[in-house]
Amino acid sequence: MNPYGAPGVPLVPASGPNIPAVPMQQPKNLFRYGEQSLWSAQMHVGGTALANGSFRTFATSIGRTGQGFVNALTIAETNLKESGRIPNGVAFDCFGVAAQFYKSDGVADAGDITTAVNNTADVDELINTQYNCALSWDFTQTQVDIAPFDLCGAGGGAFGAVATTQNNVSTGDMSNGPGSIWMYRKHPVALPGATTFSILLRYGSRAAATGTNSSVIRVVLFGYYKNVIEIG
Repeated sequence: MNPYGAPGVPLVPASGPNIPAVPMQQPKNLFRYGEQSLWSAQMHVGGTALANGSFRTFATSIGRTGQGFVNALTIAETNLKESGRIPNGVAFDCFGVAAQFYKSDGVADAGDITTAVNNTADVDELINTQYNCALSWDFTQTQVDIAPFDLCGAGGGAFGAVATTQNNVSTGDMSNGPGSIWMYRKHPVALPGATTFSILLRYGSRAAATGTNSSVIRVVLFGYYKNVIEIG
């Protein structure tokens, strides 16, 4: 019979050679783990010159303006809480990168991002981005190339189907590949808390300017997070 808790007997045993000591305070090193994605978008307004250009994503937080957008970025454009920075107390390990291409129905940031890539001009612009654009990590003093655009979330170049009806109406949609993403299969990119970073969209000298309407490129990072739980 266990006597602990009986009148005059302590509720827990004292420490000894075979009895572990009971901590007298709450632990301070608790962590929460999970999987999460971070994303950020860049708008190229109609007629933007892209050749030899470099555009920085993950530099603008939600609710602020930047990265080619005139209006504030919303949850569709980014989920960053802090501009260009991993918050304190959170570590993020990135194991995958995707790049997505979209078209607007307006010249600038006044239109909706709803236009299907289903005509020759828009498909040409998609291919222009796929061939001429490469993604790179940009840290405080270091840049590390990731891959050409069409390998980050593409794996197959322009993907989809477009058909023209008897009324000369195009249907269907083309996108940046069938959905596979660039994977860090052995060594994820570690982003400790307070890390300053961005992803650059870098274009070669043969890139054409964007078409009449705006295009949007959204970069998505897939990874694990570790969050410190503060107690007391």
